[in-house]
Amino acid sequence: MRHSFFCIDGHTAGNPVRLVAGGAPLLRGASMAQRRLDFLARFDWIRTGLCFEPRGHDMMSGGFLYPPCGDADAAILFIETSGCLPMCGHGTIGMITFGLENGLITPREPGRLVVEVPAGTIDITYQTEGDRVRSVRIRNVPAYVAEHGIKVDVPGFGPLTIDVAYGGNYYAIVEPQGAYTGLDDLGAARIIELSRTIRAMIREIYEPVHPVESSIRGVTHLLWADKPRGDGADGRNAVFYGERAIDRSPCGTGTSARLAHLVATGRLAVGDRFVHESYIGSRFTGRVEATAKIGGIDGIIPSIEGSAIATGINTIWIDREDPFWAGFSVT
Repeated sequence: MRHSFFCIDGHTAGNPVRLVAGGAPLLRGASMAQRRLDFLARFDWIRTGLCFEPRGHDMMSGGFLYPPCGDADAAILFIETSGCLPMCGHGTIGMITFGLENGLITPREPGRLVVEVPAGTIDITYQTEGDRVRSVRIRNVPAYVAEHGIKVDVPGFGPLTIDVAYGGNYYAIVEPQGAYTGLDDLGAARIIELSRTIRAMIREIYEPVHPVESSIRGVTHLLWADKPRGDGADGRNAVFYGERAIDRSPCGTGTSARLAHLVATGRLAVGDRFVHESYIGSRFTGRVEATAKIGGIDGIIPSIEGSAIATGINTIWIDREDPFWAGFSVT
């Protein structure tokens, strides 16, 4: 059987976004968290078919727009090579941009949206110029530091002390120390190689579990923090996800986790702005909006602002007669 998916492709700050505007499966569940689990149980072949080769690649990311479960304007289910994420910042910016520009989302209040995602409910404001969306700002789900001071001794690299923070996904945050002197000293290939090893080592000794939504658990991403390279930026990062991907954007949930980490370590406060550079130099503007409690744990409400560009439309077939209908990845 051939399954057809109509997609709007583009990117947010350089990282791909594939909005699947036609072909989304009907899902069971009274919340997006429940719908995410149903998708993973019954339809994960759609994610792998659309994100992995030969229809995608190691960095592919995107998702589906759904009717909301509650009192919201829309709902989003995320897909990427690393899984069906609870939240994705760059993906949200891209899908909201493409959805508004193509009439797929009609806000009740112009310039503002309430959107349900598996990690919770997010508030969005956006700026338009004519028929184009110029920027999207996400007031994200609460972020917090889950663990301080995890020690690993990386073969061929040396000891590292790592903190884990949540910003919609769980991030192991590596700051400059020991053999890690900066992103440019490592290079992309070495970052990917080390990240796979470090993530596996952390997973062996520590598993964070969200204090409110227990289906959100485990370290999925690594954030290598560094000093900024360009004028006007406050920090730079390389975020690793999947098995071979470095986020080309500054990463929305990664920026949220980093903001929580900087607040928890006394380097930012409520009201502070943080301009975050990606590995390729693109930027998001983050802000510490407020303090928050997440199941009794101290955290913050972060916001992230960025922009996206659509690059074309794409009708993709997944045909069961194709030997690679479910996709593949070369590792």
